[in-house]
Amino acid sequence: MRRLTHLLLSPPSRLARLMVGEKRLAYDPVTPEDSHMHLPVFVDLDGTRCEGLWAIVDHLEGAYPEHPLIPEDAAARGEALRLLDWAMGPLQDQVTSRIVFEKGGQRHTGAAVRRAPDMEIIRGGREALKQILKTLGDAADRHGYLACRECTIGDLAVAAHISALDYFGEVPWKEFSSAAEWYLRMKSRPGFRLLLSDRVPGQPPVSHYAELDD
Repeated sequence: MRRLTHLLLSPPSRLARLMVGEKRLAYDPVTPEDSHMHLPVFVDLDGTRCEGLWAIVDHLEGAYPEHPLIPEDAAARGEALRLLDWAMGPLQDQVTSRIVFEKGGQRHTGAAVRRAPDMEIIRGGREALKQILKTLGDAADRHGYLACRECTIGDLAVAAHISALDYFGEVPWKEFSSAAEWYLRMKSRPGFRLLLSDRVPGQPPVSHYAELDD
């Protein structure tokens, strides 16, 4: 059986899970003994071992082309990859690390340090998130999804972060209806089924986390 070693609330791990789900691949989820190891790690049926998000992205797209997540069209491809890079860079730095890494346990996020949540940091993340949600909503209004009319790796990368934020009820959906509609579509994707069943021991999600309607 394929194996995916991951952290529940880490966006790179969540993206790997979403990709494997979109590829319709069965796998065994594995909890790492050390949350600071190089994660996620995917081991395929033939023993191929992929350490880190970028290795997993390359392997899954190459080995399982039946459900492509990177568009062939040059413009859509460029935008999807830009969103992937942005999600794992600025979105992580400006929002996710300031909220999810503050509120979530270190062994589930992979945060570098363990300490009490800093509300000043969290408030800064919340303000940054508002502008981002408007931008996402505008893109979804133009394209249907974020990069083009089809769901791409860009959508999955952004949703990996948004889903972790939504686990804690940190996304003000009522203020950003277009972004909310996009995310509801994402929650209905094949890859989201397992994510919506996530439960961190002692820290359950908000009541709407797994709901498929508003």
